[in-house]
Amino acid sequence: MLELLTDPAAWASLLTLTALEVVLGIDNIIFLSIVSSRLPVPQQRPARQIGLGLALVMRVGLLLSIAWIIGLTAPILSFWDYDLSWRDLILLAGGLFLLAKGTLEIHHTVEGEEEGGATASSTFAAAIAQIVVLDIVFSLDSVITAVGMAQHVEIMIAAVVIAIIVMLIAAEPVSAFVQRHPTVKMLALSFLILVGVALVADGLHFHIPRGYLYFAIAFSILVETLNLLARARRQRRRAEAGA
Repeated sequence: MLELLTDPAAWASLLTLTALEVVLGIDNIIFLSIVSSRLPVPQQRPARQIGLGLALVMRVGLLLSIAWIIGLTAPILSFWDYDLSWRDLILLAGGLFLLAKGTLEIHHTVEGEEEGGATASSTFAAAIAQIVVLDIVFSLDSVITAVGMAQHVEIMIAAVVIAIIVMLIAAEPVSAFVQRHPTVKMLALSFLILVGVALVADGLHFHIPRGYLYFAIAFSILVETLNLLARARRQRRRAEAGA
């Protein structure tokens, strides 16, 4: 352990892996924001904190089971030219879940429908259940990435813990911003569908380079930022004209 503290390569690996884990965690934050936004206001923050806490526990637990993680990539089923592993099946299930969830949330947002007939406790439980399902998918992808990039489990765990802390800090302002701007929420839901397509493709062994996804997301964010700035300028002009 002391050797790692004095090894520049270990620090470089930690910084690189932490940055990558934060980037991978953006999807998780967006999902937490959208799921928790359908809860009563007092329950939203606890739901996000519980979700990220479960994500941390799952990631660390999986990192301590590296042999099992590596075994998840071994084929268990074969269909024609496809060899499916447990990792593939989990990615497929998670991707389909994201596609369905994103589509339903867009429908509720556009149609203005509210879920009724459910108690606050059952709604909270349902939100936590959805968060757990996606935590499993994102944790698996995150841990396999960590195993592929770093050689020491201590570095992997440190990177994951730092990334989760950053996500905890960012969760509240990101959630508040998404809820204040409906167009941003719609854009975030579109990102979830995009991520769902990428996960399904990965599960079917059609890897989509993440650089393409990040470019599409970054370009969309740039366009939406310009729209928000233009909207804010118009509102200021109206206020000045009214004064």
